[in-house]
Amino acid sequence: MAQYEWIPLYKEIAQKLLQFYGDRRPLVQLVNDIFAETGLNMPKLEQNSQLVDIDPFTVFGLFNKSSMREDKRRKILAALLQKLEISADLPANFDGIPVLNNQNATFYYFLPGRGKDDIEDLWIFYTGAMRYAVEKSECSKSCVAKSFDVVVNKKGNGNSKITMGLYWIAPDVYLNLDSRNEWYLYESGKMPQELVAVLPKIDGKMSAEQYFEIADKVQSYLESGKCPQHNFAELSTEAWRYSQQVNEEKKTAGDAPLQAVMEPTAMPDENVDTVHYWLYAPGNGADKWEEFYQKGIMAIGWGEIGDLKQFASKEAMKERMKAVYGQNLSYRNAAHATWQFANEMKPGDIVFVKKGRNQIIGRGVVESAYRFDASRTDTYNNIRDVKWTHHGEWQHPGQAVLKTLTDVTSYTEYVEKLNALFADDLNDEPEEVEKTYPPYGEDDFLQDVFMQQEDYEKLVDILKIKKNIILQGAPGVGKTYAAKRLAYSIMGEKDVERVMMVQFHQSYSYEDFIMGYRPTATGFELKKGVFYNFCKKAEIDTDRAYFFIIDEINRGNLSKIFGELFMLIENDKRGIPLQLLYADEKFSVPRNAYLIGMMNTADRSLAMLDYALRRRFAFVDLKPGFETEGFRAYQEELQSDAFDRLIACVLRLNAAIAADESLGEGFCIGHSYFCNRTKETTDAEHLNAIVEYELIPLLREYWFDEPEKVRDWAGKLRSAIR
Repeated sequence: MAQYEWIPLYKEIAQKLLQFYGDRRPLVQLVNDIFAETGLNMPKLEQNSQLVDIDPFTVFGLFNKSSMREDKRRKILAALLQKLEISADLPANFDGIPVLNNQNATFYYFLPGRGKDDIEDLWIFYTGAMRYAVEKSECSKSCVAKSFDVVVNKKGNGNSKITMGLYWIAPDVYLNLDSRNEWYLYESGKMPQELVAVLPKIDGKMSAEQYFEIADKVQSYLESGKCPQHNFAELSTEAWRYSQQVNEEKKTAGDAPLQAVMEPTAMPDENVDTVHYWLYAPGNGADKWEEFYQKGIMAIGWGEIGDLKQFASKEAMKERMKAVYGQNLSYRNAAHATWQFANEMKPGDIVFVKKGRNQIIGRGVVESAYRFDASRTDTYNNIRDVKWTHHGEWQHPGQAVLKTLTDVTSYTEYVEKLNALFADDLNDEPEEVEKTYPPYGEDDFLQDVFMQQEDYEKLVDILKIKKNIILQGAPGVGKTYAAKRLAYSIMGEKDVERVMMVQFHQSYSYEDFIMGYRPTATGFELKKGVFYNFCKKAEIDTDRAYFFIIDEINRGNLSKIFGELFMLIENDKRGIPLQLLYADEKFSVPRNAYLIGMMNTADRSLAMLDYALRRRFAFVDLKPGFETEGFRAYQEELQSDAFDRLIACVLRLNAAIAADESLGEGFCIGHSYFCNRTKETTDAEHLNAIVEYELIPLLREYWFDEPEKVRDWAGKLRSAIR
């Protein structure tokens, strides 16, 4: 098995780790030393980042994470080999190795939520599993089975993670049942139906008895000579390969990926899908729930109006409903729900199932595009496939809306409460099939943002060194547009999950930003703020950069908003914990978090930035991009004489503004006023709208005490487009 040369290495690491069972303190020190000596950021292994204990499966997880680059994995393994005196070589590839989701990369809960025996139980399980891998007696199997049932039911663990850990330490003995392998065995159609029919159904957290039955039956099939794969490693590799193939095919067809995606935190971008959350009622009084759950679907009524995709608008749906059901109702809500179900809901969205106004009875992930099923006789002909992840009863937080289908995504606090109902169980969702985002690099940035290449490179260098920058400039230089794309270009992809954007204003406070007490129906509740949550998300994914973007940063009371974070956001203070004002907790700003602020230099009404904060940011001027290569190319494509004359006039106007002692370069007119034009929208009529309703009112504000100058330049701008 030359392809799987990682197996001897992993087996030897597993054997060496046994020496730490009696005393884990040297292992804790070894882990700390590895990250200190390699220069890599230590992943979050404890709430306060101070590692006090660790289990052997989590040690394996240090170099088996979903976003880990190959060079970092090799660095960690090389250090581990040296410290444990391992004789096996570093492998050339890591084919067939399942990996943990970064968001759930420990096999134990952080303190204080961890049970006192949780890590000890993991060690007992580990030693039992290692013993069974060697001797395979009924006695050793009984011991490991007993421990399996204990650890699989620990908070944060489950089928995927526990079986993945077993596979790491003995891939020739233990079958990995992560989401890809489970899908491949049960749903892909690649396994013979007679085998699938006799495999125990996995529903929730499996028992050891179920696990060993599945592993034994799959092993027998692999050894039968009827299967192209011959062992668990080959099966795992093929499951990965085929799931990737299916994902690509589904992506091309616009259907669902195999797994849900994480909730995004950035503003939507033009070619990036974001997860939406839906509240859904399956029939009257949820009377269709059991049927829909068993069939893996969700459905809504209004089947008499036919396939919803035939309607070009909500208005057309309403007219059809009136024709079928009568003219006495507006059907506004019904048309909105059916339109959203057919056109706005998408694969990867999360659905919360409600019964009445006070009960949640399920949760699932949308897996397919909309389809019309004419064979149904109950009018519930409008269908989507759903992977139902939960079935039970939970108290709804407050009272639910009465509508059949409601997009609740924008109600962030409400969504947070709904997610909290399933928090313990969701910790076991590894999400190995991660969302693929459109690639985005330097060339894309320079094509989208009218900036010279050398200016872009300086901007990236400054941000990486300082970690906090403020993009300042006149109206229309594209500060917000550039900030998001700067983050994307550094990440190499449009990963909206790692970008958060907020806008400051006069009422924005520390309680909004970090944490504070908020009124509830019964009193006050301590709520975490947006920057607190962002930092907590970034610190458990230390291998990747996260970007926090603040629009209108100088509109807020910055001393009030940042509070004690004045110190923590400094580059050399990153990772240093400080006691928070409202909580018995020490908090730090992670090193992989970058702050990008935007400031309008032409707003006279705003106070100067606090000097204590000013020295913690690098200030970068964004200038109008009329003379960049990108804008010139854009201008040439339009082939509009009127547009060319208007731009030439604006350049002369900017020179006059820059030379004005009461204004200066910070008030120059930016290029974004003239972007996103086509040949059809550069005629005199469209350009006149820019001049009359955007540029001239701005000049009146600039030269409010010099009306003659306003009239002069207004005349020049009007003449340019005639």
